[in-house]
Amino acid sequence: MNKIPISKPYLGPEEMEAVQKPLETGWVVQGPYVKNFEDAFSKYTQSLFSAASTSCTTALHLSVAALDLKPGQEVIVPAFTWVSTANVVEYMGAKPVFCDVDLQTFNIDPEKAAELINEKTVGMIPVHLFGLCADMEPLLKLCQEHKLWMVEDAACAAGAWYNGKHAGTFGEFGCFSFHPRKSITTGEGGMVTTQNAELDRVVRALRDHGASRTDLDRHTSKQGFLLPEYKYLGYNYRMTDIQGALGEIQMSRFPWILSERRRQAQFYDEALKEIPWITTPQTPAGYEHGYQAYVCHFKLDEAAYEKAEALGAERNKLMSALEDSGIATRQGTHAPVTQTYYKDKYQIQTQDFPNSVLAEQISLALPLFPSLSEEDQQRVVDSLKKFGPQ
Repeated sequence: MNKIPISKPYLGPEEMEAVQKPLETGWVVQGPYVKNFEDAFSKYTQSLFSAASTSCTTALHLSVAALDLKPGQEVIVPAFTWVSTANVVEYMGAKPVFCDVDLQTFNIDPEKAAELINEKTVGMIPVHLFGLCADMEPLLKLCQEHKLWMVEDAACAAGAWYNGKHAGTFGEFGCFSFHPRKSITTGEGGMVTTQNAELDRVVRALRDHGASRTDLDRHTSKQGFLLPEYKYLGYNYRMTDIQGALGEIQMSRFPWILSERRRQAQFYDEALKEIPWITTPQTPAGYEHGYQAYVCHFKLDEAAYEKAEALGAERNKLMSALEDSGIATRQGTHAPVTQTYYKDKYQIQTQDFPNSVLAEQISLALPLFPSLSEEDQQRVVDSLKKFGPQ
């Protein structure tokens, strides 16, 4: 019996051909193919500027550095997200202040975020988790009222829209991931989007050690023998042209990839109606889901909070049975407030984040990727019925 992975990137002969072109020219560092990828991403997301980086984590790091985040300042982040959302705040010596999420959407709760703002708060990093935008209207209103900046963690959100605008185009910055579990991939890789020309200029300098000129500019213009000026303390977060060439082809495929993911999500939506202990992902009015992942709730009811740990053990038993039958699943993500580093450093009481802690225990991601067949999707559904609670 074939194994069904949780995700699988779609790579064809066009990608194979594309990555050879930088090798043939000999220019493999950040260069013209990265520029083409950036331009294609800007066109799709309707963002004025897009700057590629080595990952979404480094994209987030570049963003908070460009906004001059300082030690002692505070940034509001969701309590249910991949740990890097909080880590980039820590990198700057600032404090991530965790906010509980809305259990239905898995995204940051705007009402709870409002309660966390104080004189030390300078910004927030909402996450568009699993491909569904956070509720941006009230979050933007909060930022405007309190003069806070916003960096959108849009790692999962290529193809996600909110009231006619693409994720990553609301705040000062949007940050995307091209890890292989994302809808399109460059192996590792990220993108920083912004509508502000000056912020874009700073990010481009910071990703290249703080340099005032890129290597490509030096090699294609006069006086390339002179080193650039270094105004900022920067980093080496440059995407290679091999990755850029791959990303350019992936962007050309993206409309089809997205349509396939949405079609498969609709299949699950219908097929899983028969299983009472699964709650399928919801898409509120005005949202368009990007379906980076198809994440359900396992046995969600009013009593779930009191038995979260037991539900987690029951879910894990189901996931283990599915794994033994050749079907990969995952928990949605984790709650950083339960992780040793943050829990110990900030003496976090996990009961202060009931939705995030419960989400860690009952979220269940099912296989979803463009080449997943309907036959294999049905096998996933049948196996859930076979191995799940009776």
